[in-house]
Parts: sequence; C-alpha cells; structure tokens
Amino acid sequence: MKTTTSIKCFGLQYLFALIVIGLLGLLPSTSSLSADIELPLLGDSTSGIVSKQQEYELGRLWLKSFRSRVRGHEDPLMQQYLEELLYNLATHSDLEDPRLELIIVKNPSMNAFAVPGGVVGFHTGVFAFAENEDQMTSVLAHELAHLSQRHFARRIEAQRASSIFSMAGLLASLVIAATVGGDAGMAAISSTQAMTLQGQLRYSRSNEQEADRMGMQTMKRASRDPGAVAGMFETMLKATRYNGTRLPEFLLSHPITEKRISDARGRAMADAMRHYIINPEYFLIQARAIVAMEKDPRNAIKTFQARLDNNAQNPNAAKYGLALAYIESNQFAEARALLTELIEENPDSVTFRHGEIELDIASGNYNDALAKLDQLIRINPNNYPLMMLKAEALWQRHSYEDAGEVFSKLSRMRPEDPAIWYQLAEVRGLAGNISGVHQARAEYFILVGAFGKARDQLTLAVKLVALDFKRSAIIRQRLKDIATMEDRLEKL
Repeated sequence: MKTTTSIKCFGLQYLFALIVIGLLGLLPSTSSLSADIELPLLGDSTSGIVSKQQEYELGRLWLKSFRSRVRGHEDPLMQQYLEELLYNLATHSDLEDPRLELIIVKNPSMNAFAVPGGVVGFHTGVFAFAENEDQMTSVLAHELAHLSQRHFARRIEAQRASSIFSMAGLLASLVIAATVGGDAGMAAISSTQAMTLQGQLRYSRSNEQEADRMGMQTMKRASRDPGAVAGMFETMLKATRYNGTRLPEFLLSHPITEKRISDARGRAMADAMRHYIINPEYFLIQARAIVAMEKDPRNAIKTFQARLDNNAQNPNAAKYGLALAYIESNQFAEARALLTELIEENPDSVTFRHGEIELDIASGNYNDALAKLDQLIRINPNNYPLMMLKAEALWQRHSYEDAGEVFSKLSRMRPEDPAIWYQLAEVRGLAGNISGVHQARAEYFILVGAFGKARDQLTLAVKLVALDFKRSAIIRQRLKDIATMEDRLEKL
C-alpha cells in the first residue's frame, strides 16, 4: 500500500483514515485486547466534491481493505436473511444506487455501520438487543439513510484538515504498534484515536436526526412498524443499565437522548394503532446468532433450556437454538430429537430442514444429507444456503470434483464473496486441479485488495494452461482486468 504522501485524492485519504479508526478496535488497548470493531459512520452535510462513482470506488476499496483484516461471519442462512431484508428496505428508501454489499461480523457488540458506495456492516450482537424483526430492521433502515443522504460526500470539506492529520498519525502509530509495540506506540494510538473519534462523535450527533427521520420513512414505506425505532432505542438503554456503564458501540456514534426517543415516538404516533405481522423467522436467525457468539456451546444450551423451562414466547426458536447448541457440543441424539419434532410440526420450514442437514453433516451422515439436499434444491433451485451445505457435504465425503462444481456455480451467483472463492481453491487443490486453484486464489486476492498476489497466481495459472487457448485467453484477460483496477486506484 502506498504512503499517505503518494495518495493524491483527499477522499481516498479520508477513507483510509476511517479504515484505520475501525481497525483500532482490533488492536490491544493499554490494559487488554479489545473484542470490538468500532467503525464510525461516514459523513453528513452536502457537498459535490466526491461523485457517486467515486463514492462507490472508495467504498469498494474500503471493503477490500476490511476483508483483508477482518473475517466475515460465514453463515449463509443469516447472510441470505439479512440481505433480503436490506434489499427490500432499499427499494423503499431514497437510495439511488442499488449496488449494496452486506458484511456480517461475528461480534457480541451492538454495532452497525455504513460506508459510501453501498457497504453496510452488521454485528451479530444486534440480534442480542433487538426484541423483534422490526427493531432490528430499524438499524438497517438507519444505515441506509446515511447512504441515501450521502453523508460521506457532504462532510468531506469540513473535515479536510483534521482528517489528513489524523490519518497520518493513526497510520504511523499502527506501524509502531504492529512492529515494535510498547508504550510509545500505544500512546500514539491513544492520543490520535481520541482526537479523531471526538470529532466523529460531534459530527454524528449533529446529523443523527436526519438519518432517524429518513430511516423511519423507509420503515413506513416498507410496511414496517415505525414505533420499533423508539422501541430499539429503549431496548438498548435498558440493556446499558443492566450491563453497567459501558455503552454499546452503536450508541457511541449514534447517541440517544430523551428528545431523540420522544421524536421517534411522535413520528410513529399516527401508525400506533396499526397491526404489524410478527415474523417467526427472525427468532430462528436470532437463535443462530446467539449460538454463534457463544464460545462455549454449554452456555447456549443453558440459555435455551432456561427459555423452555420458563415457557418462552417463541418455543420453536428456543428448541431450534437448543438443537444448534447440541450440534456444536456433539450431542447429536439430543439435537436430532428436537429437530425431528420441529420438522414434524413445520414440514415446510426450510430453516428447520437446513438444521437437520447441518446435523447430518456434523455427524458424518453425508449421503443422508445429500439426499435431503437434492430434494430441497429441486423445490428451491439456486438457494444459496442449501447449495453451500451441498458443497460442504460433498467436500466432507471427499467428492472434491463435485464439490468444486457446486462452488463454481456459487462463484458465478455470488462473485463478490471471498469465502466462496477461498473454499473453491481448497477443493480444487484436493481434486488436483492446480490451474483452477491459482485462478480461484487470484479471485480471492482481488476481493481482499492483494492485487500483486492475484497477479502472481494468474501468472502461474496461465503457464499451466498454455495449450488451452480458451482458458489461456480468459486468464490473460483477467490479468488485464487487474491492471485496470490498479490504474483506477491510482486515479482515485
């Protein structure tokens, strides 16, 4: 990566400053390792300094950098659920550019963030706070509002001087901490981070009202409960009282005041008597998030068993969560009893059948898993979570070529997903398809911004397929694509 003095466009400098601020959550503090990834929102006010296309390019550059440092939470079922919600909300928002990319971070903190160019980040911890789907959806609607109002482009001019200084200091202190460590590096990080985050906090407080208002409008247009906005605020504050003085990360960049809550209530008043449908699927995905966030599955077992013992409002979700926790702890018989009961009562639930297949794979029943998957995929063709399960089952059964075919199809369906390309490279290697390994690795490296490594992989691949004119031409074209990407990066 180039030094700050060689980056000509201020927008790129500003973005890299924000990247580093976000990554500070991954570095050790003076007393302990931080488990939180704190990524501030980008921008308010209005400005024409950065075009929409520049915003898109900057956001995708940020995404590559983020993915190179932070592993996304790989749960296709949760990914599909949240993507469908986000895309549906976007059609009811003022967002003009439909190109959206959702990244999920497995982190217990209550946090979400928006990056120019349509990138929305979401922590699994949001599920621990949101009491229903509309409360959780209000968080996504709020982030879409920041994007639709182009808060990043509208704020750059006012932040120009401080952002350049902050970025230089943050990059320098990052290098010190990563290579030398010690008090000097941490002092540099602390002072620079404090200055930058203080400015971001002030900036966020002055503009949250607009995002609240626009987000609530999106909720109404999407036939969502606008009252869930105030409900989510109150849920977060309630959790803060129980958890001590530490605020959720979302509240650090989205401060909540009594006026903000009362404003949200007032705007929702006209719709207060309307009936809104409760989606039971939300509670199933919430259960998946809770199990995923528990380092020890025994804790999740206790959580969901307690809910059942106390007559939980959503018993199916509690049983489902308990079954998933049993799978994680290798208690397969207990998991199967619960999932069999759920499927008998809800035979059309793809989520429960997905859980049963997860159990089959975990317990080594690959043929059973594949038979069930083939049946489900016939009914739900090109279903992303089911196809990922099929690829996994084939992989575990050592049917590497077949697994590669499924991953190849998935890579065409979701070409921007680095996890798919990574796994495709793995199974191609096991199948002995060495040129295919290099091609898949190259695509993975492109998505994480490692263009030099991508070029190296393609250079190796093109030598292996020299006698295959068609494949050779495809690889050479991809090498040209990388050169074009680098050229566009230079011009940002």
